[in-house]
Amino acid sequence: MAEQRERSKFSIFGPGMIITASFVGPGTVTTMTQGGAGFGYSLLWAVLFSIIATIALQEMVARLALVTNEGLGEAIRDIFNHHLLKIITVWFSMVAVAVGCAAYISGDLLGTSLGAAYLLDIPEHIIAPVIGIIILLIGLKGSYDLIEKVMTVLVLIMGVIFITTVIVIQPDFGAVLKGAFVPSIPNGSLLTVIALIGTTVVPYNFFIHATSIHERFNGIKDLKIVRIDTILAIGLGGLISAAILITAGTLIEGREVKSLVELSEPLKPILGDFAPLFMSIGLFSAGLSSAIASPMGAAATISSCLRWKGGVKSKKYRLVFAIVIFIGIITSSLGFEPLEVLLIAQALNGIILPLIAVLIFIILNKKNMMGKFANGIVLNIIGIFVVLVVSFLGIYSLIDAIQSFMS
Repeated sequence: MAEQRERSKFSIFGPGMIITASFVGPGTVTTMTQGGAGFGYSLLWAVLFSIIATIALQEMVARLALVTNEGLGEAIRDIFNHHLLKIITVWFSMVAVAVGCAAYISGDLLGTSLGAAYLLDIPEHIIAPVIGIIILLIGLKGSYDLIEKVMTVLVLIMGVIFITTVIVIQPDFGAVLKGAFVPSIPNGSLLTVIALIGTTVVPYNFFIHATSIHERFNGIKDLKIVRIDTILAIGLGGLISAAILITAGTLIEGREVKSLVELSEPLKPILGDFAPLFMSIGLFSAGLSSAIASPMGAAATISSCLRWKGGVKSKKYRLVFAIVIFIGIITSSLGFEPLEVLLIAQALNGIILPLIAVLIFIILNKKNMMGKFANGIVLNIIGIFVVLVVSFLGIYSLIDAIQSFMS
Protein backbone atom coordinates (compact mmCIF):
# COMPACT_ATOMS: atom_id res chain seq x y z
CA MET A 1 0.00 0.00 0.00
CA ALA A 2 2.83 2.37 0.78
CA GLU A 3 4.32 1.81 -2.68
CA GLN A 4 0.89 2.35 -4.26
CA ARG A 5 0.41 5.64 -2.37
CA GLU A 6 3.90 6.73 -3.41
CA ARG A 7 3.14 5.98 -7.05
CA SER A 8 -0.14 7.91 -6.91
CA LYS A 9 1.79 11.13 -6.40
CA PHE A 10 3.15 10.68 -9.91
CA SER A 11 0.11 8.88 -11.32
CA ILE A 12 -0.28 11.36 -14.19
CA PHE A 13 3.22 10.46 -15.37
CA GLY A 14 4.58 7.05 -16.26
CA PRO A 15 6.79 5.33 -18.85
CA GLY A 16 6.02 8.08 -21.36
CA MET A 17 8.21 10.42 -19.33
CA ILE A 18 11.15 8.07 -19.75
CA ILE A 19 10.70 8.26 -23.52
CA THR A 20 10.56 12.07 -23.39
CA ALA A 21 13.60 12.23 -21.12
CA SER A 22 15.41 9.97 -23.56
CA PHE A 23 14.89 11.97 -26.76
CA VAL A 24 15.29 15.45 -25.24
CA GLY A 25 19.03 15.05 -24.85
CA PRO A 26 22.16 16.97 -25.92
CA GLY A 27 21.60 15.99 -29.56
CA THR A 28 18.05 17.36 -29.56
CA VAL A 29 19.08 20.51 -27.70
CA THR A 30 21.93 21.20 -30.13
CA THR A 31 19.83 20.40 -33.22
CA MET A 32 16.92 22.58 -32.09
CA THR A 33 19.30 25.42 -31.28
CA GLN A 34 20.98 25.19 -34.68
CA GLY A 35 17.62 24.88 -36.43
CA GLY A 36 16.29 28.05 -34.80
CA ALA A 37 19.52 29.97 -35.28
CA GLY A 38 19.79 28.94 -38.92
CA PHE A 39 16.18 29.13 -40.10
CA GLY A 40 14.14 30.98 -37.48
CA TYR A 41 10.71 29.46 -36.87
CA SER A 42 10.32 28.00 -40.35
CA LEU A 43 11.18 24.41 -39.33
CA LEU A 44 8.78 24.16 -36.38
CA TRP A 45 6.52 21.99 -38.54
CA ALA A 46 9.25 19.32 -38.54
CA VAL A 47 9.23 19.32 -34.74
CA LEU A 48 5.42 18.98 -34.76
CA PHE A 49 5.57 16.10 -37.24
CA SER A 50 8.29 14.32 -35.26
CA ILE A 51 6.15 14.46 -32.12
CA ILE A 52 3.07 13.12 -33.94
CA ALA A 53 5.18 10.33 -35.43
CA THR A 54 6.71 9.49 -32.04
CA ILE A 55 3.31 9.41 -30.31
CA ALA A 56 1.88 7.17 -33.06
CA LEU A 57 4.74 4.65 -32.97
CA GLN A 58 5.12 4.64 -29.18
CA GLU A 59 1.36 4.15 -28.70
CA MET A 60 1.53 1.11 -30.98
CA VAL A 61 4.45 -0.31 -28.97
CA ALA A 62 2.65 0.35 -25.67
CA ARG A 63 -0.52 -1.32 -26.97
CA LEU A 64 1.53 -4.29 -28.17
CA ALA A 65 3.14 -4.65 -24.73
CA LEU A 66 -0.23 -4.58 -22.92
CA VAL A 67 -1.98 -7.03 -25.28
CA THR A 68 0.79 -9.62 -25.67
CA ASN A 69 2.39 -9.14 -22.24
CA GLU A 70 5.73 -9.27 -24.06
CA GLY A 71 8.41 -6.83 -25.12
CA LEU A 72 9.06 -5.66 -28.67
CA GLY A 73 11.95 -8.07 -29.15
CA GLU A 74 9.80 -11.07 -28.24
CA ALA A 75 7.04 -9.88 -30.59
CA ILE A 76 9.52 -9.51 -33.46
CA ARG A 77 10.73 -13.07 -32.87
CA ASP A 78 7.14 -14.36 -32.91
CA ILE A 79 6.20 -12.96 -36.33
CA PHE A 80 8.85 -14.98 -38.19
CA ASN A 81 8.34 -18.66 -38.98
CA HIS A 82 11.59 -19.02 -40.90
CA HIS A 83 14.29 -19.74 -38.30
CA LEU A 84 17.22 -18.13 -40.18
CA LEU A 85 15.21 -14.98 -40.99
CA LYS A 86 14.20 -14.72 -37.34
CA ILE A 87 17.81 -15.00 -36.15
CA ILE A 88 19.10 -12.43 -38.67
CA THR A 89 16.38 -9.87 -37.90
CA VAL A 90 16.54 -10.24 -34.11
CA TRP A 91 20.33 -10.19 -33.89
CA PHE A 92 20.71 -7.32 -36.34
CA SER A 93 18.14 -5.27 -34.40
CA MET A 94 19.87 -6.08 -31.12
CA VAL A 95 23.40 -5.33 -32.31
CA ALA A 96 22.41 -2.15 -34.18
CA VAL A 97 20.62 -0.65 -31.18
CA ALA A 98 23.32 -1.71 -28.69
CA VAL A 99 26.15 -0.27 -30.83
CA GLY A 100 24.20 2.97 -31.23
CA CYS A 101 23.67 3.30 -27.47
CA ALA A 102 27.33 2.57 -26.77
CA ALA A 103 28.47 5.04 -29.44
CA TYR A 104 26.28 7.88 -28.19
CA ILE A 105 26.82 7.48 -24.42
CA SER A 106 30.08 9.46 -24.47
CA GLY A 107 28.32 12.42 -26.10
CA ASP A 108 25.47 12.15 -23.61
CA LEU A 109 27.86 12.30 -20.65
CA LEU A 110 29.87 15.15 -22.15
CA GLY A 111 26.63 17.00 -22.91
CA THR A 112 25.54 16.55 -19.31
CA SER A 113 28.85 17.83 -18.00
CA LEU A 114 28.82 20.88 -20.29
CA GLY A 115 26.17 22.62 -18.21
CA ALA A 116 28.01 21.99 -14.94
CA ALA A 117 31.41 22.79 -16.46
CA TYR A 118 30.17 26.17 -17.68
CA LEU A 119 29.26 27.17 -14.12
CA LEU A 120 32.06 25.47 -12.17
CA ASP A 121 34.87 26.14 -14.64
CA ILE A 122 35.93 22.48 -14.55
CA PRO A 123 36.75 20.59 -17.78
CA GLU A 124 33.94 18.43 -19.15
CA HIS A 125 36.13 15.33 -19.35
CA ILE A 126 36.61 15.45 -15.57
CA ILE A 127 32.94 15.96 -14.68
CA ALA A 128 31.57 13.47 -17.23
CA PRO A 129 33.04 10.30 -15.64
CA VAL A 130 31.72 11.36 -12.22
CA ILE A 131 28.23 11.71 -13.69
CA GLY A 132 28.69 8.32 -15.35
CA ILE A 133 29.46 6.71 -11.98
CA ILE A 134 26.33 8.29 -10.46
CA ILE A 135 24.21 6.91 -13.32
CA LEU A 136 25.86 3.50 -12.87
CA LEU A 137 24.82 3.47 -9.21
CA ILE A 138 21.26 4.47 -10.14
CA GLY A 139 21.09 1.64 -12.66
CA LEU A 140 22.63 -1.02 -10.43
CA LYS A 141 21.02 -0.13 -7.10
CA GLY A 142 17.86 1.73 -8.08
CA SER A 143 14.39 0.40 -8.82
CA TYR A 144 12.25 1.15 -11.85
CA ASP A 145 10.21 3.59 -9.74
CA LEU A 146 13.36 5.55 -8.87
CA ILE A 147 14.46 5.76 -12.51
CA GLU A 148 10.98 6.86 -13.61
CA LYS A 149 10.83 9.58 -10.95
CA VAL A 150 14.33 10.85 -11.75
CA MET A 151 13.43 11.07 -15.44
CA THR A 152 10.12 12.78 -14.64
CA VAL A 153 11.81 15.40 -12.48
CA LEU A 154 14.42 16.08 -15.19
CA VAL A 155 11.71 16.54 -17.84
CA LEU A 156 9.74 18.88 -15.58
CA ILE A 157 12.89 20.95 -14.91
CA MET A 158 13.51 21.24 -18.66
CA GLY A 159 9.86 22.16 -19.19
CA VAL A 160 9.95 24.94 -16.60
CA ILE A 161 13.22 26.37 -17.90
CA PHE A 162 12.68 26.28 -21.66
CA ILE A 163 8.96 27.02 -21.80
CA THR A 164 9.36 29.85 -19.27
CA THR A 165 12.14 31.28 -21.41
CA VAL A 166 9.82 31.44 -24.44
CA ILE A 167 7.16 33.24 -22.39
CA VAL A 168 9.75 35.73 -21.12
CA ILE A 169 11.27 36.59 -24.52
CA GLN A 170 7.81 37.05 -26.15
CA PRO A 171 8.44 35.87 -29.73
CA ASP A 172 6.19 36.71 -32.66
CA PHE A 173 3.54 34.07 -31.96
CA GLY A 174 1.92 34.61 -35.37
CA ALA A 175 5.20 33.67 -37.03
CA VAL A 176 5.57 30.77 -34.60
CA LEU A 177 2.16 29.36 -35.60
CA LYS A 178 3.00 29.80 -39.28
CA GLY A 179 6.25 27.91 -38.84
CA ALA A 180 4.44 25.09 -37.04
CA PHE A 181 1.51 24.62 -39.43
CA VAL A 182 2.80 25.82 -42.83
CA PRO A 183 5.57 23.39 -43.90
CA SER A 184 8.50 24.86 -45.80
CA ILE A 185 12.04 23.74 -46.57
CA PRO A 186 14.28 26.82 -46.95
CA ASN A 187 17.43 26.51 -49.03
CA GLY A 188 20.04 24.44 -47.22
CA SER A 189 17.64 23.19 -44.54
CA LEU A 190 16.96 19.60 -45.66
CA LEU A 191 19.67 18.03 -43.49
CA THR A 192 18.43 20.07 -40.54
CA VAL A 193 14.86 18.88 -41.14
CA ILE A 194 16.09 15.27 -41.14
CA ALA A 195 18.09 15.90 -37.97
CA LEU A 196 15.11 17.53 -36.20
CA ILE A 197 12.95 14.47 -36.88
CA GLY A 198 15.69 11.88 -36.49
CA THR A 199 16.71 13.13 -33.05
CA THR A 200 13.14 12.63 -31.78
CA VAL A 201 12.13 9.28 -33.32
CA VAL A 202 14.66 7.00 -31.59
CA PRO A 203 14.74 3.20 -32.23
CA TYR A 204 15.77 2.09 -28.74
CA ASN A 205 12.87 4.02 -27.21
CA PHE A 206 10.51 1.43 -28.70
CA PHE A 207 12.19 -1.29 -26.62
CA ILE A 208 12.44 0.88 -23.49
CA HIS A 209 8.73 1.73 -23.67
CA ALA A 210 7.57 -1.87 -23.98
CA THR A 211 9.79 -2.96 -21.07
CA SER A 212 8.72 -0.01 -18.91
CA ILE A 213 5.03 -0.72 -19.55
CA HIS A 214 5.45 -4.11 -17.86
CA GLU A 215 7.13 -2.50 -14.86
CA ARG A 216 4.24 -0.11 -14.28
CA PHE A 217 0.98 -1.50 -15.69
CA ASN A 218 -1.02 -4.73 -15.56
CA GLY A 219 -2.54 -5.60 -18.91
CA ILE A 220 -4.94 -4.19 -21.46
CA LYS A 221 -7.27 -2.73 -18.82
CA ASP A 222 -4.67 0.03 -18.39
CA LEU A 223 -4.67 0.98 -22.10
CA LYS A 224 -6.52 4.26 -21.58
CA ILE A 225 -4.13 5.59 -18.93
CA VAL A 226 -1.15 4.38 -20.98
CA ARG A 227 -2.39 6.33 -23.98
CA ILE A 228 -2.92 9.46 -21.87
CA ASP A 229 0.57 9.08 -20.40
CA THR A 230 2.12 8.63 -23.87
CA ILE A 231 0.35 11.64 -25.39
CA LEU A 232 0.94 13.99 -22.43
CA ALA A 233 4.58 13.06 -21.85
CA ILE A 234 5.70 13.07 -25.48
CA GLY A 235 3.60 16.17 -26.13
CA LEU A 236 5.47 17.91 -23.30
CA GLY A 237 8.73 16.79 -24.90
CA GLY A 238 7.56 18.40 -28.13
CA LEU A 239 6.84 21.67 -26.32
CA ILE A 240 10.32 21.62 -24.78
CA SER A 241 11.97 20.94 -28.15
CA ALA A 242 9.91 23.63 -29.86
CA ALA A 243 10.69 26.08 -27.05
CA ILE A 244 14.43 25.62 -27.60
CA LEU A 245 14.06 26.20 -31.34
CA ILE A 246 11.81 29.24 -30.80
CA THR A 247 14.25 30.74 -28.28
CA ALA A 248 17.16 30.32 -30.70
CA GLY A 249 15.07 31.66 -33.59
CA THR A 250 14.13 34.73 -31.55
CA LEU A 251 17.50 35.56 -30.03
CA ILE A 252 20.24 34.36 -32.37
CA GLU A 253 18.76 33.78 -35.84
CA GLY A 254 21.44 34.11 -38.49
CA ARG A 255 24.30 33.11 -36.20
CA GLU A 256 26.25 29.87 -36.31
CA VAL A 257 26.10 28.15 -32.92
CA LYS A 258 27.32 24.89 -31.40
CA SER A 259 25.75 24.86 -27.95
CA LEU A 260 22.66 25.96 -26.04
CA VAL A 261 24.93 27.74 -23.56
CA GLU A 262 25.45 30.42 -26.23
CA LEU A 263 21.84 31.50 -25.66
CA SER A 264 22.76 32.79 -22.21
CA GLU A 265 24.40 35.96 -23.59
CA PRO A 266 21.37 37.39 -25.43
CA LEU A 267 19.21 36.35 -22.45
CA LYS A 268 21.24 38.43 -19.97
CA PRO A 269 19.29 41.68 -20.62
CA ILE A 270 16.14 39.75 -19.67
CA LEU A 271 17.31 37.30 -17.00
CA GLY A 272 20.43 39.12 -15.82
CA ASP A 273 23.09 37.03 -14.08
CA PHE A 274 20.66 34.13 -13.86
CA ALA A 275 20.82 33.55 -17.63
CA PRO A 276 23.91 31.25 -17.62
CA LEU A 277 22.50 29.35 -14.63
CA PHE A 278 19.14 28.95 -16.36
CA MET A 279 20.60 27.56 -19.58
CA SER A 280 23.19 25.40 -17.83
CA ILE A 281 20.60 23.68 -15.63
CA GLY A 282 18.48 23.01 -18.70
CA LEU A 283 21.42 21.53 -20.59
CA PHE A 284 22.48 19.46 -17.57
CA SER A 285 18.98 18.03 -17.21
CA ALA A 286 18.77 17.18 -20.91
CA GLY A 287 22.15 15.47 -20.86
CA LEU A 288 21.52 13.51 -17.67
CA SER A 289 18.15 12.20 -18.83
CA SER A 290 19.58 11.03 -22.14
CA ALA A 291 22.67 9.54 -20.47
CA ILE A 292 20.43 7.39 -18.27
CA ALA A 293 18.34 6.35 -21.27
CA SER A 294 21.23 5.16 -23.46
CA PRO A 295 22.26 2.20 -21.26
CA MET A 296 18.57 1.53 -20.56
CA GLY A 297 17.99 1.30 -24.31
CA ALA A 298 20.78 -1.23 -24.82
CA ALA A 299 19.72 -3.29 -21.80
CA ALA A 300 16.01 -3.26 -22.71
CA THR A 301 16.69 -4.21 -26.34
CA ILE A 302 19.04 -7.08 -25.59
CA SER A 303 16.83 -8.37 -22.74
CA SER A 304 13.75 -8.32 -24.95
CA CYS A 305 15.40 -9.90 -27.99
CA LEU A 306 16.95 -12.70 -25.90
CA ARG A 307 13.81 -13.15 -23.77
CA TRP A 308 15.57 -12.37 -20.48
CA LYS A 309 13.10 -12.11 -17.63
CA GLY A 310 13.15 -9.87 -14.56
CA GLY A 311 13.06 -6.39 -16.12
CA VAL A 312 15.35 -3.73 -14.66
CA LYS A 313 16.09 -5.92 -11.63
CA SER A 314 17.53 -8.69 -13.77
CA LYS A 315 21.28 -9.24 -13.27
CA LYS A 316 21.74 -9.61 -17.04
CA TYR A 317 19.87 -6.32 -17.67
CA ARG A 318 22.07 -4.55 -15.13
CA LEU A 319 25.22 -6.09 -16.61
CA VAL A 320 24.43 -4.62 -20.05
CA PHE A 321 23.55 -1.29 -18.39
CA ALA A 322 26.92 -1.30 -16.61
CA ILE A 323 28.92 -2.20 -19.74
CA VAL A 324 27.43 0.71 -21.72
CA ILE A 325 28.04 3.14 -18.86
CA PHE A 326 31.65 1.95 -18.49
CA ILE A 327 32.17 2.63 -22.20
CA GLY A 328 30.83 6.15 -21.66
CA ILE A 329 32.96 6.75 -18.57
CA ILE A 330 36.16 5.72 -20.34
CA THR A 331 35.54 7.59 -23.62
CA SER A 332 34.24 10.76 -21.94
CA SER A 333 37.22 10.85 -19.57
CA LEU A 334 39.46 10.89 -22.64
CA GLY A 335 37.40 13.81 -23.97
CA PHE A 336 36.56 12.41 -27.39
CA GLU A 337 33.87 10.67 -29.40
CA PRO A 338 35.43 8.32 -31.99
CA LEU A 339 34.13 9.60 -35.33
CA GLU A 340 34.32 6.21 -37.05
CA VAL A 341 32.16 4.55 -34.37
CA LEU A 342 29.62 7.36 -34.51
CA LEU A 343 29.40 7.07 -38.29
CA ILE A 344 28.89 3.32 -38.01
CA ALA A 345 26.18 3.92 -35.39
CA GLN A 346 24.53 6.47 -37.66
CA ALA A 347 24.60 4.01 -40.55
CA LEU A 348 23.11 1.22 -38.41
CA ASN A 349 20.47 3.63 -37.14
CA GLY A 350 19.65 4.50 -40.76
CA ILE A 351 18.87 0.85 -41.39
CA ILE A 352 17.29 -0.12 -38.08
CA LEU A 353 14.83 2.77 -37.74
CA PRO A 354 12.74 1.97 -40.84
CA LEU A 355 13.12 -1.76 -40.21
CA ILE A 356 11.76 -1.53 -36.66
CA ALA A 357 9.01 0.88 -37.76
CA VAL A 358 7.88 -1.55 -40.47
CA LEU A 359 7.98 -4.50 -38.06
CA ILE A 360 5.90 -2.60 -35.50
CA PHE A 361 3.36 -1.80 -38.21
CA ILE A 362 3.20 -5.45 -39.32
CA ILE A 363 2.78 -6.72 -35.75
CA LEU A 364 0.00 -4.21 -34.99
CA ASN A 365 -1.95 -5.52 -38.00
CA LYS A 366 -1.73 -9.19 -37.00
CA LYS A 367 -5.15 -10.18 -35.71
CA ASN A 368 -3.81 -13.43 -34.25
CA MET A 369 -1.48 -11.42 -32.00
CA MET A 370 -3.45 -8.23 -31.33
CA GLY A 371 -7.06 -9.41 -31.63
CA LYS A 372 -9.53 -6.53 -31.46
CA PHE A 373 -6.70 -4.18 -30.51
CA ALA A 374 -5.05 -4.41 -33.92
CA ASN A 375 -4.74 -1.17 -35.90
CA GLY A 376 -7.91 0.23 -37.44
CA ILE A 377 -8.17 2.15 -40.73
CA VAL A 378 -7.29 5.56 -39.24
CA LEU A 379 -4.28 4.23 -37.33
CA ASN A 380 -3.12 2.36 -40.44
CA ILE A 381 -3.27 5.50 -42.56
CA ILE A 382 -1.27 7.41 -39.95
CA GLY A 383 1.08 4.45 -39.52
CA ILE A 384 1.76 4.04 -43.24
CA PHE A 385 2.56 7.75 -43.59
CA VAL A 386 4.85 7.71 -40.56
CA VAL A 387 6.63 4.54 -41.73
CA LEU A 388 7.21 6.01 -45.21
CA VAL A 389 8.68 9.23 -43.82
CA VAL A 390 10.79 7.39 -41.23
CA SER A 391 12.03 5.01 -43.95
CA PHE A 392 13.06 7.96 -46.12
CA LEU A 393 14.90 9.52 -43.17
CA GLY A 394 16.61 6.25 -42.37
CA ILE A 395 17.80 5.68 -45.93
CA TYR A 396 18.99 9.28 -46.22
CA SER A 397 20.83 8.95 -42.90
CA LEU A 398 22.47 5.73 -44.11
CA ILE A 399 23.64 7.33 -47.36
CA ASP A 400 24.94 10.40 -45.50
CA ALA A 401 26.87 8.20 -43.06
CA ILE A 402 28.42 6.13 -45.87
CA GLN A 403 29.46 9.27 -47.76
CA SER A 404 31.00 10.76 -44.60
CA PHE A 405 32.85 7.51 -43.88
CA MET A 406 34.22 7.31 -47.41
CA SER A 407 35.35 10.96 -47.55
